[in-house]
Amino acid sequence: MSDAVLQVFRERKALLEGHFLLSSGLHSPRYLQCARVLMDPALATRLCADLAALLRQALPSPPSVVVAPALGGVLVAHEVARAFGVRGLFTERQQGGMTLRRGFALEAGEAVLVVEDVITTGGSTREVMTAVAAAGAKVVAVGSLVDRSGGTVELGVPRRSLLTLEVEAYEAAACPLCAAGSRPEKPGSRAAG
Repeated sequence: MSDAVLQVFRERKALLEGHFLLSSGLHSPRYLQCARVLMDPALATRLCADLAALLRQALPSPPSVVVAPALGGVLVAHEVARAFGVRGLFTERQQGGMTLRRGFALEAGEAVLVVEDVITTGGSTREVMTAVAAAGAKVVAVGSLVDRSGGTVELGVPRRSLLTLEVEAYEAAACPLCAAGSRPEKPGSRAAG
């Protein structure tokens, strides 16, 4: 399935080459723009249904809610939740941390599936997991359309991705692209214009 998903990203011009500043603060020569894939409703539904099917295999029972970080994970949460027939919520950054807003709430002990568009370091996913735990609910698994860590991110729960890639990422001070005189672009959801 990974080859077919990678082909979709290439066809949609969603796999960018250059010099990018990731939301994690790292620099990378490749960037995955999931929004270019998810803007097609039929494709978004199909890919997220495929992700839900992978996650179903990792879960002893279905989750009661799907939660994702805004902005990139909102559509993924909606479509994965649709595939499971459960609520789809998202967290938003407020005062430096992810939180549930807009009247979204979780019940104590509720089984939560956390989803993302792309996982690089797992930072945003961990923030969502912290918000879920603060609400008294329990994260039972994590899913993403793309895992660009090569499968190295450990989150303490079962994790599945449609596409796993090993993509270089560098601290700014050690970035060979910066050393060559290039300046990074900020294409992600935390871009500062």
